[in-house]
Amino acid sequence: SRACHASAEPSVSARMKTFLLASLTLAVSAAAAEKIKVLIVDGQNNHDWKGTTPHLKKYLEATGLFEVDVATTPEKGDMSAFKPEFKKYKLVVSNYNGADWSKETQVAFEEFVRNGGAFVSVHAANNSFPNWPAYNQMIGLGGWGGRSEKSGPYVYWEEKAAKVIKDIAPGRGGSHGPQHEFFVETREPSHPIVAGLPVKWLHAKDELYDRLRGPAENLTVLATAFAPKEKSGTDRHEPMLMTTTFGKGRVFHTALGHAGGGKREAQQCVGFIVTFQRGAE
Repeated sequence: SRACHASAEPSVSARMKTFLLASLTLAVSAAAAEKIKVLIVDGQNNHDWKGTTPHLKKYLEATGLFEVDVATTPEKGDMSAFKPEFKKYKLVVSNYNGADWSKETQVAFEEFVRNGGAFVSVHAANNSFPNWPAYNQMIGLGGWGGRSEKSGPYVYWEEKAAKVIKDIAPGRGGSHGPQHEFFVETREPSHPIVAGLPVKWLHAKDELYDRLRGPAENLTVLATAFAPKEKSGTDRHEPMLMTTTFGKGRVFHTALGHAGGGKREAQQCVGFIVTFQRGAE
């Protein structure tokens, strides 16, 4: 299914509506339910956070399910003043990849998720905080920042065995080849985030992250993409959508969603939008 070849902006397109209607997860109308309070965190990123945060916010608000605020860190320098009130929210979305938060803020975020708060990690947010153990447990897998076998196993999907492999052999954590279109393939078709969607759909031009490493505890790989060697990949099926738990908290991790140079094709992809919305829900 070429699900992503029509932009879903500025509003929900007809194609996106069709994709959504394949399997809505809502049991009640959004109007009848109390909206979920969400905080998007940004302020530093090697990707275009200034251009993408407004659209991530719009994607969530378009569902009618969410009420969204944004907390922006300093773009550089002292981070001690960055102290979001995580407890005011049900969900935190990270569009952040940058300097370490203060110890106080790290502890507050750990407590938020551990005690039942929800967390969504978007694309390069999985590059962040390589030396923060709890954060790496939350995201399950990450890349770059000096990650290696010391960070945890390299996780991929073995097609013949139809299962997740956790490879403890030495190696770097995180890489990708040139941006290109690729197919995303569902591995847990009954999971609410992907249930009813095409089992295999063509994603828009994006960075296909591979060789991700981490604790991989309580990790469920929902969907993968094949990283071919001719695109400097691993010739393996790499995790693209996944979930973890941390204490009582639930986490949705999407490795999709590159944005840079004024281009956001990957985040305009209907598949990205729908799985982001469902993951947040």
